Amino acid sequence: MDRQQGIGFLLLFAILVSWYFVTAPSAEEIERQQRIQDSIKLAQTEQVALQEETKEKVSSIQTESALQVDAPQETVENDSSVVANTPTPKVAQEYTLENDKIKLTFSSKGGLIKDAILKDYEKWEVEEDKSTTKSPLHLMEDDKNRFEFLLPTKSQGKVSTQDLYFDAQTAENSITFKAKTNTGSTIIQRYTITEDYLVDYDVTIEDGNRLLDPTAEAMELRWHQYLDKIESNTNFEKFYSSVYFKAKDDDSDYCNCRTDDEEELDKENIHWVSHVNQFFNASLISKQANMKNGKFETRQLEDSDDLKLVKSSVELPLAGNANPSYAFQWYIGPNEFNTLHAYDIGLEEVIPFGRSIFGSINRWVIRPSFDFLSRFIGSKGVVIIVLIFILKMLLYPLMFRMLKSQAKMGALKPEIEEIKKKFSDDPQKQQLETMKMYREYGTSPLGGCMPMLLQMPIWYALFRFFPASIRFRQEPFLWANDLSSYDVLTYLPFEIPAFGSHLSLFTILWALSTIAYTYYNTKHMDMSANPAMKYVQYLMPVMFLVFFNNYASGLTCYMFFSNLINVAQTIVTKRFVFDNDKIRNELMSEKSKPKKAKSGFQQRLEEAMKQQQEVQKKRNQQAANQRKKKRK
Repeated sequence: MDRQQGIGFLLLFAILVSWYFVTAPSAEEIERQQRIQDSIKLAQTEQVALQEETKEKVSSIQTESALQVDAPQETVENDSSVVANTPTPKVAQEYTLENDKIKLTFSSKGGLIKDAILKDYEKWEVEEDKSTTKSPLHLMEDDKNRFEFLLPTKSQGKVSTQDLYFDAQTAENSITFKAKTNTGSTIIQRYTITEDYLVDYDVTIEDGNRLLDPTAEAMELRWHQYLDKIESNTNFEKFYSSVYFKAKDDDSDYCNCRTDDEEELDKENIHWVSHVNQFFNASLISKQANMKNGKFETRQLEDSDDLKLVKSSVELPLAGNANPSYAFQWYIGPNEFNTLHAYDIGLEEVIPFGRSIFGSINRWVIRPSFDFLSRFIGSKGVVIIVLIFILKMLLYPLMFRMLKSQAKMGALKPEIEEIKKKFSDDPQKQQLETMKMYREYGTSPLGGCMPMLLQMPIWYALFRFFPASIRFRQEPFLWANDLSSYDVLTYLPFEIPAFGSHLSLFTILWALSTIAYTYYNTKHMDMSANPAMKYVQYLMPVMFLVFFNNYASGLTCYMFFSNLINVAQTIVTKRFVFDNDKIRNELMSEKSKPKKAKSGFQQRLEEAMKQQQEVQKKRNQQAANQRKKKRK
């Protein structure tokens, strides 16, 4: 990029920003469009509700006709006698099980989990005035959710258990739902709560040969869940929410988080299926190798109160079994690594720490380090700063090499100026001679880049760590009230696409500190060969404001304080460690040493520069010839 291209790039960026503000709709237009969208959304919601109600009624009628489930019986106590066998109306009854961690609500219609409240966590609601309020955190509570076994009956085709009314028997830590059909079969679902977030779940069909189609090889388990908006940063939360699944003896997989997606596992035994929010999940775990042929799907829900729709379906074998039974476990709780890893089934893979080397760095280096420091330091923000300091000290040898390379380049400034004067009319020759001089003095302009490149895996791992770790959820630090979401300095009266309607102070401070650090670190560097870079290096932090303004404040906090430590290390090293005279003497000593043969890379680079020089000469000659023709 030459100087003209750099100026053009800046002008193009300015035009795009100006165009946005000129064409941005007024507040009245935004309000009118919002009223229209609200009316459309209300009509769509009413239509969907009517369709769901109609579908439920039809399905319920079909189920009653197919199974003729006996109505639950109750006893009513009077003053002088007990009247038995009084039938109750078919109305869903609710039951609860709870421990110190979770409270589960069950419905007798379908015998399923209707709601789960996590006692140690809260949900933040963002009000119209941008204030936040806390409320209990619910999972699996949407009335549109479906969890059902599709039974292949002898005469009525597939019938859903979600439309059956079950009789409930409760104990101290368990509940059993039974539905007896007129064919003599009994469908039993039993839930047993443990001390944490696990729930044992067993399903049995007694005398199933009287009910089920003997030719059917399997029945389908179908689970549709509308994920709720739980976090304050909904767009970020949507990116980290999806359906995960794991086959036996294989790595987990998942549906695309950003678009609608479908995945299948054909003829593979499926160990677990997990419907995952950013920091929480509801997972169905098979204790037997009997879930097969899985189909998984995610659907984006634009302009909806729900975050996303996730769907899972698997097949459970029948194979003529007279009493088919299935043993499962539910996990309904936080995406907490140590908790999930302790189950030894790979469920911790639903935490999006990243794959390959980056995920490994997060799981086995950064996460344990953060957990260790958290034992002694209460504030997660302070832990971030301490972690930065430790990492910077460990990486200081690389920083030292980079700074020394820059110091060598600064010490060679007289020689560089001499080459520029000698070949002032030939930029290509300048570059070629400058490269020769670098080799002669045993230095390289790339010496300051390589140490930074070696740090990139750690930086990218941290980029994934902060928004994925539940340790930062709703953790305040300084002006940020949630390190897993963006911090807010102030709200704007309008919204900028991709930027948002707020200003993140950590992001602004990071950009300013980056510009200051870049200026201090490069003010003695010669950029005459490519003047545009002098401006581009300051433009990049401004452009990244758009991206990081909506990112987790834990990361932007890390980046800002990392810059501060970089500045401190640079100033201390340059002022108190380096001796410019000594560096100059080292360069002179290196010049007098015999040189090794050029590497293949150096030879190819010099050859490319020579070819570029020849091409430029031909262009200059052609331009001169054209000017001569015009004069004639």
